[in-house]
Amino acid sequence: VQLAESGGGLVKAGDFLRLSCAASDTTSRPYSMGWFRQAPGKEREFVGAINWSGSSIVYSDSVKDRFTIARANAKGPMVLQMSSLKPEDTAVYYCAMDIHQPWMAVTDVKDYDYWGQGTQVTVSS
Repeated sequence: VQLAESGGGLVKAGDFLRLSCAASDTTSRPYSMGWFRQAPGKEREFVGAINWSGSSIVYSDSVKDRFTIARANAKGPMVLQMSSLKPEDTAVYYCAMDIHQPWMAVTDVKDYDYWGQGTQVTVSS
């Protein structure tokens, strides 16, 4: 399985940005997906997650009401729509796939099986 993020870039505070994560070589089994981010000198932190059907979505408190996660279908790409961006949102954003708990929006970084290479998001003040 390979995951590829796209859509990162340099924006100003208050701007909007949309990230996408596409999975290739997926198995026939369903899977949940998530977004994490890592700023320089900090640990990788949970941003949001969505289960295989899209019926369960969870966000971290720091992005709730500003970020939206969606996936068109169980095998389609996952998107992260980020609005009202803040300088503290600056980080490398990673998407991840969990094949063992597809019914859940998984929040623990340790539970994910596959990771993308990450895409840089920089928010200037």
